[in-house]
Amino acid sequence: MKKKQRVVVGLSGGVDSSVAAYLLQKQGYEVIGLFMKNWHDDSVTISNDCPWLDDSNDAMLVAQKLNIPFQTVDLSEQYKERIVDYMFREYKMGRTPNPDVLCNREIKFDVFMKIALELGADYVATGHYCRTSTKVVYENGKETKVHQLLAGKDPNKDQSYFLCQLSQEQLAKTLFPVGELLKPEVRKIAAAQDLVTAEKRDSQGLCFIGKVRLPEFLQQQLAPKEGAIVEVASDFEGYTTASKEGTLAEISAKFEYKKTDGEVVGTHQGAHYFTNGQRKGLAVGGKKEPLFVIATDVKENVIYTGQGKNHPGLYRRGLFVKAEEIHWVREDLELAIDETLDVMARIRYRQPLQKATLHRTISGLYVIFTTPQDAITEGQFVAWYQDDELLGSGVIS
Repeated sequence: MKKKQRVVVGLSGGVDSSVAAYLLQKQGYEVIGLFMKNWHDDSVTISNDCPWLDDSNDAMLVAQKLNIPFQTVDLSEQYKERIVDYMFREYKMGRTPNPDVLCNREIKFDVFMKIALELGADYVATGHYCRTSTKVVYENGKETKVHQLLAGKDPNKDQSYFLCQLSQEQLAKTLFPVGELLKPEVRKIAAAQDLVTAEKRDSQGLCFIGKVRLPEFLQQQLAPKEGAIVEVASDFEGYTTASKEGTLAEISAKFEYKKTDGEVVGTHQGAHYFTNGQRKGLAVGGKKEPLFVIATDVKENVIYTGQGKNHPGLYRRGLFVKAEEIHWVREDLELAIDETLDVMARIRYRQPLQKATLHRTISGLYVIFTTPQDAITEGQFVAWYQDDELLGSGVIS
């Protein structure tokens, strides 16, 4: 008799990972449930209840119902080091990090995966809405197997973007059992199996931490400091010279402002608490249209804003990724210097895919979009696709 393959499922206490565990069990795997505890500080969570306690409890009840072994692993030290400290560093530099992408690369599919493999797992599984596939490619006349990361079947829930930093080694050991399903189907399966998470609302907020008050969270490390909010008019001369047909660097360049380019319309408590495209939290009234953040300057502690969501300061056609921050999921498709590739790309989760061309240069990678994109934000990830396959990603610089 063939020994069952062992899968460790990251049970988060949500409906998706619960159904993932059930499906794997049904497919004949030996399933073990592990809950990751990544956070201790309840002083910055919004609700009074302790989110991870409820979640670990729900995860345990699901494991009991499915009759699978269950344990909790405390990864809060690694989480603090690799995710929280990174967030503070990025915000301090005036960039806007994406902790969810990092959390998958550094915690779930690295630290957690290593623990799972030590438990003798053949695979790790999560409740992400995406799929994997394997394909044979011919390189230099040799057959090699490559692992593909594909969008989830549910267009409203596709989470491939959050996994855009995974490697071939990680994908080789990963299963995404709910990737072929639509969210309503997942809830239906959970209800039919009488799982406690069937009706549970999807978690929002920081990966694993629950709903966190970001400014308060950041204030632990980044002291508030009053600065000016400057409003830049839509006929600012910098916009007329922004060439539509310039060099790659010109098309991708950020607009540069100084305080005298607009009028001071209010004050804020720290430029590093704000991000491009942000509308909330500015507290400047009496304008015809709402103000949006179009740039932040953490050195001078100034926030630049523009009226209305069509303000030209919000839009750019290109962005740049430094050479060391380019990541290819499909290493076999990596561009050589001076090569280009037509792709579909997105600069944030849930953004509809946009037509773009990648241009590889010595210094890095330019992503030039067919139509201007709003609120391209430093520190966030751009991910590029062909059809429903995610080929690679990079940090917007």
